[in-house]
Amino acid sequence: MFVCNRDVHESGVMMGRSGQLQRMLACCLAAAVMMCSPYTHALDVPGPLVDTDWLEKNIQQVKILDIRQELESFTEPAVLVRKRFTGDLRISRLGAHIPGAALVDFLDIRTSRDIDERRVRYLLPEVSEFEELMKSWGVNDDDAIIIIYPGMSNSDATMATRLYWQIKYFGHGNVAILNGGMARWLLEERAATLEDPGIVTGNWAARAINQAIYADSKDVADAISSKDVLLVDTRGPGLYLGAFKQPYVRESGHIPGARIFPNELLTTNSPPVLFADPGDIRQLAGALGIDPDADMITYCNSGQWASGSWFVFHELLGNKNARVYDGSMHQWALERRAITRMKME
Repeated sequence: MFVCNRDVHESGVMMGRSGQLQRMLACCLAAAVMMCSPYTHALDVPGPLVDTDWLEKNIQQVKILDIRQELESFTEPAVLVRKRFTGDLRISRLGAHIPGAALVDFLDIRTSRDIDERRVRYLLPEVSEFEELMKSWGVNDDDAIIIIYPGMSNSDATMATRLYWQIKYFGHGNVAILNGGMARWLLEERAATLEDPGIVTGNWAARAINQAIYADSKDVADAISSKDVLLVDTRGPGLYLGAFKQPYVRESGHIPGARIFPNELLTTNSPPVLFADPGDIRQLAGALGIDPDADMITYCNSGQWASGSWFVFHELLGNKNARVYDGSMHQWALERRAITRMKME
């Protein structure tokens, strides 16, 4: 029926183990029953992050959205390698998924739109577009949503934060992210499957738009003029200083006055990629001259990495005056606005 290649020595020799099989079958059976039965009223998620124990305990009461770019991995076996001397598992290749999860293609969640006769990419979709996406993933109005990311890199964690931010923007508050993602789930040898979940179309509809977490180019320009709002550039120093740039960003450098807070500081750097301790984030921000409680707008190249810093400052540290500049450097440079190069602010 499933699932992952487990218990491989670093030498590549396969080892047979069945200790987890009964537990995995039980979990999959429970998920199958859940899929065939109407949901009861959704529980409330305990916070913006949940752990694997919580998810396993509440798996029948949540809607799982598994966001990836390598879509084939959803139904391909994972490869876990058991280290020869320590017996610890490491993940060599991501694969499989949690029973009942809906596959979300990260490339589908954003759109292109004309703004002042310029074609801007990687933006929030229109309300109707996002509603159709959520329905296609089987999401219902009263669902508690858990977002799963691969857990293999810092960047894939921000695929989850971007989807989280969009769901919040469209008014659905009952959503959380699984800390450590699919990599953590697999390394803890929890139930996983290769089976197509057979998603039934949901009835999800957007609620009141949450403009308080959104910023556009005018908001950023106003922040530069007033100096009352902190601009946080979540890219690395090479992009910030303008040593190089992404191909879709017209000019290199950063928005004038922005402080750098590299996205890599938000998480651990090896699988399973976990979000950093909020106390550590506070200290790191302070070391970079950033007040984590200030009114702020986060940005990056396209609004993906920026959602990671927003998630940490707004959701984990409780700064309700943090916003994401959706268009980020792509839109800013496309509009030929002022850019600073080769200077630390």
